[in-house]
This record gives sequence, C-alpha cells and structure tokens, in this order.
Amino acid sequence: MMIFLLQSVWVYISELAGKELEIGVILKFLLYVSPRIVALVLPLTILLASIMVFGGFSENYEFAAMKSTGISLQRAMKSLSVFIVLLSIISFFFANNVIPAAEYSFYNLRKNIAKVKPAMAIAEGQFNQLDGINIKVAEKSGENGSFLRDVIIHQKKGNSNVNNTVIKSNTGQFISNENSDILQLVLIDGNFYDELQPKNYIKRTKNKPQAKSTFDKYIINIDVSQFNDIDYEDKQSSKRYTMLGVRDLSTTLDSLYITKDKVLERFSKKMLDRSNTQNLNIAYNVKEVDSIQKEFIILELFSEKKAIQLIDIALNSIKSAKDDLKVKAKSLSLSEVNINKHIISMHDKFVLGFSCIILFFIGAPLGALIRKGGIGLPLIIAILIFLTYHFIGLFAKNSAEDSSLDPVFATWLSTLIVLPFSIYLTNRATKDRALLDFDSILIPLINIVNTNTKVLTHASSSSENSDELEQSSNEQLIDVVKNYRQFGLSYNYKSVALGHLKDRGISELELRMSGQLLNEKYETGIRHLTDFKENSKLAVVLYFVMVVFGLGGSILNNNGFPTLGTILIIMASIATILFLMLFKKTVMNQSNFYTLLKKNFMTNSVVFILLGLPLFVLYRIYFSKKMAEDLSKIS
Repeated sequence: MMIFLLQSVWVYISELAGKELEIGVILKFLLYVSPRIVALVLPLTILLASIMVFGGFSENYEFAAMKSTGISLQRAMKSLSVFIVLLSIISFFFANNVIPAAEYSFYNLRKNIAKVKPAMAIAEGQFNQLDGINIKVAEKSGENGSFLRDVIIHQKKGNSNVNNTVIKSNTGQFISNENSDILQLVLIDGNFYDELQPKNYIKRTKNKPQAKSTFDKYIINIDVSQFNDIDYEDKQSSKRYTMLGVRDLSTTLDSLYITKDKVLERFSKKMLDRSNTQNLNIAYNVKEVDSIQKEFIILELFSEKKAIQLIDIALNSIKSAKDDLKVKAKSLSLSEVNINKHIISMHDKFVLGFSCIILFFIGAPLGALIRKGGIGLPLIIAILIFLTYHFIGLFAKNSAEDSSLDPVFATWLSTLIVLPFSIYLTNRATKDRALLDFDSILIPLINIVNTNTKVLTHASSSSENSDELEQSSNEQLIDVVKNYRQFGLSYNYKSVALGHLKDRGISELELRMSGQLLNEKYETGIRHLTDFKENSKLAVVLYFVMVVFGLGGSILNNNGFPTLGTILIIMASIATILFLMLFKKTVMNQSNFYTLLKKNFMTNSVVFILLGLPLFVLYRIYFSKKMAEDLSKIS
C-alpha cells in the first residue's frame, strides 16, 4: 500500500504541490485514493503472502512433519481456503460500495483543489485555465510565485468559445489584498492583439478586422471569490462509471442501451426522410413503367440534360449521406466506448473476488513446490506472476473499449488464463511432484528413438581363461570382480571369480559391505556416457526436424501455402524447445561425467558448447568418441 500510495502521490503531484493545502486535505486525498489501490494490491498481497507462508513451511520441513502425522496439503490449506473465500466475498462488497464512494469523493476533491489560489495554480511552461483566461508563464518567482516572466494570455469574449484576444508581456505580477475578492494581474511592457467581431456576418468573415497595440502597463482584474471560498466537502459530480455500484451500473446500462436505440432510430428515420423515397410514388406513376423489362438503364427515360441533373443530385445526396454516416459513426463509437466501460466496471467487481481465490491457489502450492520462504525469491516470483496477470487484463480491457474484444470476455480473460495454472500447481503440489517434469515428455521419446540401443558393455576378451583364476590370490580375484569392465572381461568371468572367493570363505555380502563388489565410480561414468548417447540421439532427430520443418514452413509461407507453412513452423518451434531442453541434459551428462575425472567441463569446453548448438551432429560424434576414450581414465 505504501508503494502504490507514493506512486499515486507522484501521479497527482502537480495538483498538490505548491498550493499550501492543509494537512487534513492531503490526508483526505490519500484516504480517498486508497480504496482503488486496494483493488490492485489485495490480489498481489494474497499471492505473495501465500508463497511466503507455504514456502517457509516447505523450506523448514514442516510439510514433511505434517505428512508424517497424516496431514495432507489439502488439509493444511483447508482453513486458509475458507478464509480466502470469505475475504473474496468481502472484497466484492468493498468493490461494490466502498470504492465507488471513494471515487466519488476523490473526483470532487480533485476538482475543488484545482480551484485553490490562482497564483499557485499556474504551472510554468504550460497553459493554465484561470477564470476565463488561458495563461502561460515561462518562469515564476517571489513569494507565492507572484512575479511572472514572459507572460502569454489567451482571452475569450462574451459567450464565445474562441480565444479572440492575445496578450503578451515581458513581465507581470499578481497583486492581492486579504480583504478583497479581486486579484489584479499587472502586465508590464507588452503587446495586445484583438480580433474584432462585427455584428455583420459578411464583414466578420471576409474582412476579419483586428486591432493591435502596445502597452507599458496593462491590468486585468480576476474575481477570486470562488477560489478563496472552497468547500472541500462539496460533491456534485456523480455520473462517472467508477462511482457506481453493480445495481446502479445495471440501471445505467439499460438507460444507455435505450438511448442508443433511440438515437439509431431517429437517425435512420432522418436518413429515410432525406432520401425522399416516400414522395416517389406521389411524383411518379410506377404503373407506367411496369411493362418495361427489368434490365434497363433508367437514365434513358430522361433527356440528356435531365439525366445529368439527376446524376448530380444523386452524387450530392450520396456525399451528404456519407458525411452524415461518418459523423454519426464517431458519435456512436464514443457511445459504444462508454457502454463498454460501464460493462467492464461492473464485471471488475466480481473479478476481484475470484482473483483472490485463484491467486491463493497459485501461491500456496507454488510456495510448497519451490521450497523457499521469506522475501527474496517469493517476492520476485509473485511480482512476475501478478504483472503477467495484471497486464493481460489491462490490455484486454483496453481492446474491449472499442469492441475489438467482447467486454465481458476481456474482463474475465486474465482470470480464465491463470485458472488452469492454479489447478495444475495445486495438482502437482498435492501429489508431491516437481513443478516442471520435462522427463515425462522426453523419456517416452528417448525410449522410442533408442529402442534398438544396447546398454554399453564390453565384449569378453579372447584371453579369458577361468582356469587361471584358481591360481590367483584373493586380492587378484577381488580386483577382477571390482574392475572386470575396465579389464574388458565378461560378466561370466566375474561370476567365476566370485565363486572362487566364496569357496575361500569370502561372501558377496562382505565384498558389497567393503565396497569391493563394484567400481561405483566407473559404473557411474558408464551410466553418464549411456545417458549422453541416448539424449543426444533424440536431440539429433529433433535438430533435423527443427531445421527441415523450419525451412520448409518458411518456403511454403512465401509460396502461397500459409496454413501448411504455419503448421510446420509451429512444429519446428516445438522441436526447438525440446532440442534446447535435451541439449541442456546432454551438457549436464558431460559435466557429471568429467566431474568423475576431476575436470570442469563447463569451463574447459565452453567453445564446444557454443558451437554445439548450430553444429550439434558434429558435436555428438566428437564427444561420443572422446568420452568413450576418457572412460578408461576413470580409476
């Protein structure tokens, strides 16, 4: 709230600064602007708080303790879920009653503040409206900004809306008396230009008479009685859609629709009357031309002169009708925008409550999944999610104002988009699964591509002779059992060695407990090499799909097959995403493999990694051979 209040102060700083307002008026200003901020802050607060709380639970293993006692995540969320539902109901009534009342007071308070102290109400470098004159000053100085430099004034005459008088002076000064309601604006050393307005219209339009003069001193008296006697509680304007509740908005919408229909009816009747269709049957006897064939040129019924006149009349009539339609289209467009804003405002009150519920069911499971509480990471994630949610809704509602989108659909669009996300996160959290499980997509694809791939094994050596094992010492037999893969021996050879050790009183369990049954480091290296080959094999397939479909889609798009081309480009995009995911997995397989050799693969092979993206086929061939060679170096 503090952040958004400060942002509101900056937005309206020009209306508050330099007007010597009482502290009570400023506090009222902040009080009236706060409810509109609540509608923005409340969903963000619920999202952030739920991520922080449940992230803290998960980070401190409190969920593990709950699950060990039979308390599921749904049960842990139950009481908060009930609270959030109640809060969403309260938020609806808040949006329906408190926010419209605050908007009503806020609008009128701003209007009244704008009338305070004319001298302070003038901002430098821009035109300011002040009791019938439009004044611009380059610089203000002195107490309360009463001394002015480079003054330009536009002034109206009588009831005219045109600025007929222009006054420019080098300097000026406001002079006032505490007991007087008249403020004097004294202008020094300037020029006066006045467009005269004769009563005769012809003289006024053709001759355009004017008067020019210079002056050393010119005084303008301004009545400031309305400025000095401001009632900050005065509330007269109440027609804006943001100041209405659901019931009032519904009533207003009915009135707007009725008014729109009446305007359309009157306009259509006016257009019909101007076409003179009702007089055609009176002026012309239709029966006289009944015998004429249906296909004929109607202008042939008239003389050449009369036909030209008719064409001229028709052209003028069409031009006039087009101009009327153009003007009316703008008017109806403004009416449509006003109606759409009322619809959006009405549905916004319901969306606020639903957004609180949905964002809670995003934040709570997300906190449990990321296992991080506090302010840092949860704050970043909450802001990113909320900004995405907020801007989708903002863009949709802006598009709905001119009916590019249905206003009801646009208002609910962001909520409908994040609803599946909340269901997905809640499902993942309740099943205690990872936030993103790409393996569920990649593993089936890897199994399809590698159906004929055999697990990496070494062929049995031709020099194997099980009879030699009987003469071997226990240490040699144990070495064979542990490192038979590195020696290029078969699994049968290992089994024979295990049998001799068993006969000598050394069981398989003893070997396992002492770590002599298996060379874990070497077996891990084989596993990483196998994973690299399987992942990179699928990545090669996706690489070719990405290139072929991408180029094919682009060619089809440029040669008159946009639909098929778009489908291929979409498939190429999906293949690109999967390829990048697999490329990351292959690099991690390599990094883990070379960690066994105490090498930093990410640092030593950064050039290969960068070249691996565009030249992945060569990358795979090179590292498949190199990693197979380096496997023998694992002790």
